[in-house]
Order: sequence, then C-alpha cells, then structure tokens
Amino acid sequence: MSRSTNSLHLAIALDSAGWHPAAWREPDARPGELFTPKYWVDLIQRAERGLVDFVTIEDGLRLQSDHPLQPDDRADRVRGRLDATLIAARVAPVTSRIGLLPTAIVNHTEPFHLAKAIATIDYASAGRAGIRVQLDGTAEGAAHFGRREIQPLRREDYANLDAPGLRQRLRDSFDEAADYVEVLRRLWDSWEDDAEIRDLATGRFIDRDKLHYIDFEGRWFSVKGPSITPRPPQGQPVVAALGHAEVPYQLIARSTDVGFVTPHSAADATAIIAQIRAQQQAVGRAADTVHVFADLVVFLDREHATAVARKQRLDARAGAEYTSDAEIFVGTPAELADLLLDWHRAGLSGYRLRPAVLPHDLSQITDYLVPELQRRGAFRAAYEANTLRGLLGLSRPANRYAAGAA
Repeated sequence: MSRSTNSLHLAIALDSAGWHPAAWREPDARPGELFTPKYWVDLIQRAERGLVDFVTIEDGLRLQSDHPLQPDDRADRVRGRLDATLIAARVAPVTSRIGLLPTAIVNHTEPFHLAKAIATIDYASAGRAGIRVQLDGTAEGAAHFGRREIQPLRREDYANLDAPGLRQRLRDSFDEAADYVEVLRRLWDSWEDDAEIRDLATGRFIDRDKLHYIDFEGRWFSVKGPSITPRPPQGQPVVAALGHAEVPYQLIARSTDVGFVTPHSAADATAIIAQIRAQQQAVGRAADTVHVFADLVVFLDREHATAVARKQRLDARAGAEYTSDAEIFVGTPAELADLLLDWHRAGLSGYRLRPAVLPHDLSQITDYLVPELQRRGAFRAAYEANTLRGLLGLSRPANRYAAGAA
C-alpha cells in the first residue's frame, strides 16, 4: 500500500515495566529482567518490527516517585533504572533502522561528556542517535551532585507553570538547557566531515586545520572544544524535549528538532502548535522543521471493555486511579487510530505513545495499531531511510565551521 503524504510519525516512550505504577505486577510483565540488556533489546527490536520512527528511554537522577517533584518511600513500585545512554549503546548494534533517543538530565551533567556519548551512539547505530534533554528541578536531584542549590517547585506550582512568579525561574532553567544544546551542536560540528585523512603514505591521520575550537562562553558553560569524537554520521543527532507550558515551548522552538507536548484535545493541540510556531518565528527558525509530537498514555486491547477492565484492575492494585500529564487513552487500536488521525489534522507531526504496561501495550501498538494505520494509508509499510534524520525528513546540517558555511 502506498503511504499517504499526510502519514504519521510514531515514537514509543519506554519506561521500566510501563507507565502505570502497577505494570510490573501484570502476568506478562518481566520485573526480574528490568535490569538486563535482553529486556531492552527485546522491547526495542519489537518496536523496530513495528516500523516505529524512534524510541525514547526514560532516565533520571533520583529514584522514581509517584509525584514528579517529591520523593516517596513506597515499596510497591518499580524503583531504580539503568542508564538510558548505555541502554541505547547496547541496543544500537542489534537494531538497524529505529532511532534511539536516551534521556539526559542537562542541568547536572556536562555537555562535553554527553556530546561524545551521543556521537558514539550515532556511530554504533550508523546514524540513528538522538537525545531527549530534560531538567531536574528537585533538591533531591541536586543533592546527588552537590554543585548547586535548587529551589524546588511545590505541588501547586507544578499545576500552574505559566504563573508569572514562576516564569523567571523557569526561564533561567530552560535558558541553561538551550545553552547546553547549543554546546552539543557546536561540539558535533567541531570536526569537519573530511577532517580524517587516514593516509598511510603520508602518515597523516587527520587534517588538524579541520578541527575547530568552539570557544563557547555563556552564563552556565565555558567550553573550548574541539570534541574528541569525529563529527557524527548524521552531522548532528536529533535533539528532542518535552514541554507543558510557554517557557518549555520556547526551548522546543529555539533548540530542538522534535518537541513532545501533552494536549488533551485537537483544539488544545492546535493552540500549542501555534505557540511553538510563533516562537520559531521570533527566534529566526521559521524555515526550520521542528516536529511536534503529542504524548499519549495508552491502554490497548482488542476489545474496548477489556482495556477498561485492565486499567481498573491496575488502578486497584496501585491503590489509586492513574493520572498523567499526558492524555490517557483506553480502548482498541482501531479507536486509537481514529483519535490519532483526528488530532493529526490539527497539525501534529506524530505521536509519542507511552505504553501503560510492557510488553503488552507495545505489542498492541506494533501488532494491531500499526497495521490499522497502514490500512488507512497513514503509516509506512517499510522504513524509507537508514538514518533517524532521514526518517523524520530532516536534512543533514551543514557544518558551521567548514569553509564557506553560513
């Protein structure tokens, strides 16, 4: 079947046993394998068989909690995780087309280290790497590093991130994230594409004139460069971020290739996209492609009543009704396809689906949702490109330091 020019992009957000806190207790869950390479290889290979554009891998600097900003002492939830970047590095050689976007907490880590790690994954995957940048605004996370103090947000703050009193604090944090991404991109460009000569006859391995200092000086970072890793196969791996309010939308517009947002209706999606496009215009990126994906938590079964009953069972085990920053969808793959195509008309490029239970809901996506979208001409029948930038229709960026670059 030919693919519609209006087709969707699909990503999967992987987090431990799934996004529902009781997911690890389901009959087909694999809690004993959460900290093994095989678990992550199996999930991501399954997503690749479903022709998904990319997966994101959740990470953090503190133990998970039911509240995003405050710790808890619960023992009936999954606690602990592997390093997302190292998971991506392990999976890269045993996959061939799917993109790999680990999450990195950028206000407590160094861009130089991350730049070479993601460049290395881009080499290991032959051009399928990316990074999801995230901030940790908790005192607990800061205490692990001891380099700075964080004024943590309160519960009521988290529900109203656009309140005037919070905007400057948020703006400072997200300006730091924007500088971080700028350093990443400059380091990836610090080697020209043909800097490696590897000439046995002359004994020259590199052309030193094609390695460049980036000399970045900002409020948070002072990075001289160059990187120690040659320019990645994609030139610049894909950068993504999640946003819920005006200030994070500015980061998406200013610094990323893909933004994840959390609308709760098609009209909501239209309004969010308009904000991001206006911000792109304001920072001079109106001509650049910035994909906007809507996040959805999904409980999927072949019968609607089965999906509803499964969520109710999970909620009962967890001791509370599951809530999320993203819209929660409970139903069949065909019903989800209806919603995806409806919201797509609002201007969304695609969706990042958060499986409530792994591997169950991931299997429902790959085995039933994807074929349903293919039947409607809304999703690919085969991978059309070998790189993540190619899958997303993003051109390979010119090197800013090369002779003749703008």
